[in-house]
Order: sequence, then C-alpha cells, then structure tokens
Amino acid sequence: MSPRRNRPKDAGSSGRSPEEDASDRYGGWQSTESWGGEEWSVRHVAGASAQGKTYRCPGCDQLIPSGVPHVVAWPEHSGVDERRHWHKACWNAKDRRTSRVQRSRNAPRF
Repeated sequence: MSPRRNRPKDAGSSGRSPEEDASDRYGGWQSTESWGGEEWSVRHVAGASAQGKTYRCPGCDQLIPSGVPHVVAWPEHSGVDERRHWHKACWNAKDRRTSRVQRSRNAPRF
C-alpha cells in the first residue's frame, strides 16, 4: 500500500508566469505606463522587501529609507539596468515637476 497524499500532485506550481511570480516576490504589482513619449515598466515595491537598502529618488533627490514602500520604474526599451527607485508621490507627480530640482544651500550633492 502506498502512503497517502495530503496535497494534489501539482501543489508546488502556482500556475503563474515567472513574471507574475517576480512581482509578487517584491511585494507589489507591475504595470506599464506612458511617460515622456516612452513606455515605462513600473513595479510597486512593498517596504518589507526593501529592508536594509536605501535609494535616492530622482524626483526629489531625497533618500528613500530602508523598509519604505516605493515605486521602481525603468524604460522598457533599455531594460532593468536603467531602473530607478521613486517615492510613490514623486512618481505620481512626475508630470507636474520642473526639470530641475532645487536644493537648499546646505544640501549635499550626489
């Protein structure tokens, strides 16, 4: 007599594509948006997957602290090498921002 199975045979596979699994791994969802005449891949990242990492937001030139939910965006034609981490509010306001970020006198230049 063979041992009893507690799970169906295919319980290990989720039935989703690797792209969907990758977006779930980072705690968010991925979409495509149009901006500046280009198509951009946009991934929403949960704060738990960003533990121990800090990033500089290109929208406001401020640090995104470890563990803070944010957005990762990159142009589709260039791939993930050009991805940038944005605050959610900065990404949503990207069309309303000026092209040049104004810094105070004492702000560090990176």
